[in-house]
Amino acid sequence: MDIKEIQNLIKFVAKSGASEVSLEMDDVKITIKTGDDKVAADPINYMQQLPPVAAVMPNAPLAAPAAGTTAAPVPEQNETDKYITIKSPIIGTFYRKPAPDKPLFVEVGQQVGEGDVLCVIEAMKLFNEIESEISGKIVKILVDDSSPVEFDQPLFLIDPS
Repeated sequence: MDIKEIQNLIKFVAKSGASEVSLEMDDVKITIKTGDDKVAADPINYMQQLPPVAAVMPNAPLAAPAAGTTAAPVPEQNETDKYITIKSPIIGTFYRKPAPDKPLFVEVGQQVGEGDVLCVIEAMKLFNEIESEISGKIVKILVDDSSPVEFDQPLFLIDPS
């Protein structure tokens, strides 16, 4: 888990109104407590004003990008205009599978129909199924699995043709 993901998690917790959130993964354990108005108002600036603390060192090394790889080119704006964007209706955690041992709801290139479940978003221990508003082909999945999402954040691009 890198610093950008931690900052996004802090923002997510501050916006959600939760007083405390604990996240435990294989190699990192994070607890975020709110209750100070300064933290809720601007968590990043507040965290930067705190004295430095020992860095969290994961047990397993983080994977580095392979040598010689480059980022995928970003499609031009007019190219994506023909796609329909499915956005998050709520704040929560985005999951691509109904359970860790189950298959993904959808994959890039897959045809979906109106009403097909694309993902679930967990909000306050409730799992909300997000359904496709249209029929078409999944062009791009814009959010990583188990990532926090905000209201109206784009999740999927679907080609209706």
